[in-house]
Amino acid sequence: MKILNGRELAEFIKERQAHEVRALRQAHDIYPKLAIVVTVENPVIDVYMRMKNRYGADILVDVDIHRVKQDDAPKLIQELNEDPGVHGIIVQLPLERPDETDAIVDLVMPEKDVDALGRDAIFDPATPMAILWLLAGYNVDLQGKKVLLIGRGKLVGAPLERIFQSSGIDVSVATRATEDLAAETLQADVIITATGSPAILYADMIKEKAVVVDAGVAGEEGKTVGDLAEDVYKRDDLTITPTKGGVGPLTVSALFENVIRAAKQRIQ
Repeated sequence: MKILNGRELAEFIKERQAHEVRALRQAHDIYPKLAIVVTVENPVIDVYMRMKNRYGADILVDVDIHRVKQDDAPKLIQELNEDPGVHGIIVQLPLERPDETDAIVDLVMPEKDVDALGRDAIFDPATPMAILWLLAGYNVDLQGKKVLLIGRGKLVGAPLERIFQSSGIDVSVATRATEDLAAETLQADVIITATGSPAILYADMIKEKAVVVDAGVAGEEGKTVGDLAEDVYKRDDLTITPTKGGVGPLTVSALFENVIRAAKQRIQ
């Protein structure tokens, strides 16, 4: 088994980012700041809030967490848009009323939309960027391979599908409407799953020597888990993300990459 260690790659990226932030602070008097708008109480979200707080502290990017009711989010977002001291804004998903997601994320001005969720986004979305960094960091070449995305969500599957299609990669997508998931997964050389449904993918559903990237996040019995069943990790022929430290750390790195890019725009 070959492990795709995102935490290891993230440490190299973090070191570079820390140098860039110090240069912004010292040479341009720019102090990068990320504002996070949270509208629900969720233990999985709290885990990611702590990760973002720690990462920001490590590279000297300020992280402000704003916990508000969903009805108050539009007013807060407008205030953050107008605040020159805030360089990046993210609306933490899911919202209490998910049907309002598009309308609320579109309120974030493109220059500060570091999660790239709005319709006029100018940044690369963080999790897809993290997955591409992870595959490139371990020399996983997608050209000529059959790539399967499990899930076509707004955060991962949909943007990855667009990126792969524009790069000429042979990509297909399995969703809830897929009648026989195993028939799809057994044909794939590379599987990227991001459904948030625990144990959706079992060992006997994966072809020999496949690459498997688990970007799913869900809460189960008070623990954060991914999409892969435990028996997948008994396969020694796979190239695979670990149960912890795979896509997650690099997603945080990618998010802060966008915050730094947004702060650099102030130089112009």
